[in-house]
Amino acid sequence: MEKLDNLYQWVQNEGVYLFDRQLPFSCEDSKAVTIRLNGNDTWGIFLDTGRMENSAEEKSTVLHESGHYATGTTHEVCSPFDLVAKHEYKANKWAVQRALSAEELDEVVADGHTEIWDLAEYFGITEDLMRKAVCWYTHGNLATELFF
Repeated sequence: MEKLDNLYQWVQNEGVYLFDRQLPFSCEDSKAVTIRLNGNDTWGIFLDTGRMENSAEEKSTVLHESGHYATGTTHEVCSPFDLVAKHEYKANKWAVQRALSAEELDEVVADGHTEIWDLAEYFGITEDLMRKAVCWYTHGNLATELFF
């Protein structure tokens, strides 16, 4: 299970710049964005923690944005929908795999944590990311709309 402090340390060790600031250029529900700065060499993750309700949302957001960095999946605002969807999928998949392993999920379920809210609380992530994790480790995809 990934801890938020360890995730922040990993991002810093990777040389990614972290900014915690209001995102005035985004829509109201945007909480973060990952941007490739100065060409391909420098990356920045902009977090608006003021829009995040709790540490689970912060952790899930940092996992997702780190997934954009780790997989190199950023895109221009005006990119085609299919490209954006592919990039979001890759970032979400990376986030799930970084948040917890299949073995960890199996152990926790065997211990009696079987509800999504309970699993999410145990792993310290959002229910949305937990649904994605269950789908990934159960069905091999992130299509939560098919299973929940």
